[in-house]
Amino acid sequence: MSRLARQRVVHDPTRRGQAVAGWVLASPFVVLFLVFTAGPVLASLGMSFTDMRITDIRQPFSVEFVGLANYSDLVQDPLFRKVTVNTLLYLVLGVPLTMAIALAVAVGLNGLSRSRGFFRVGFYLPVVTSIVAVSVVWKYILRDEGGLLNAVLDVVGIDGPGWLDSTTTALPSLVVMAAWRNFGTLMVIFLAGLQTVPREQVEAAEVDGATAWRRFRYITLPALRPVLLFGAVITGIGYLQFFEEAFVMTKGGPLDATRSVTYFTYDQFGYGNYGYAAAASYLLFLAIVLLTFLQFRLLRTKD
Repeated sequence: MSRLARQRVVHDPTRRGQAVAGWVLASPFVVLFLVFTAGPVLASLGMSFTDMRITDIRQPFSVEFVGLANYSDLVQDPLFRKVTVNTLLYLVLGVPLTMAIALAVAVGLNGLSRSRGFFRVGFYLPVVTSIVAVSVVWKYILRDEGGLLNAVLDVVGIDGPGWLDSTTTALPSLVVMAAWRNFGTLMVIFLAGLQTVPREQVEAAEVDGATAWRRFRYITLPALRPVLLFGAVITGIGYLQFFEEAFVMTKGGPLDATRSVTYFTYDQFGYGNYGYAAAASYLLFLAIVLLTFLQFRLLRTKD
């Protein structure tokens, strides 16, 4: 494009008017984003480098800059180390379990023709149900005295443990409940992904004598790699932010066995340790970024 043509584009009143109209129409969103999203995020980031507490709200100028002291204290905090381990256990146990159940159910439903929609709605129903309501129901199912699960076990002569009262079984019990509630989302995604698997390749492999497992392993799974990546990312982020289930069912106990990093951050905000809580939340953010990066490295489609 010549210099004269570029000048005409720049000074074209019609294009300039369209640009101004575009910014005018976008300005309400930009203002709301800056005030309610970008502003609080930047403020919380700055807060993580200060010693701000609840008593400093009335005297904001008394807040002191402490640099990386909050982050250093978190790394040395025994409770934060414990909740970090708990969160990693949620992640390591929950993500594979949820994805495996969702993929198995999706493969099963993909073979159906008439009743697929009915089962799809049934499996997805827990996802749209209130997490508090689901947690309360599961709390009564898993409780030691009068719990439905222990009552069923008692019928067959098994003395069930206090699922939510033991440091050994409390966290796995919450993971099982979370996997049951959340696999419906991945099931719908995986089911949609299965529709894109080339039918010709599957039929050709079947004609060549490949077993169902080999067809699934060498044809279906590679074709589902982008879908599996998406499912792993959203599921991993969800388990790193594990909170509601533990808050309702165990209150973080017993002996902090089910307390997560998100729960720890919530408690610190409740105690009025705003700077400390903000630092914990940004460490969790860094963990989410690192996890997502690793998942993309492992599951991305190879050229």
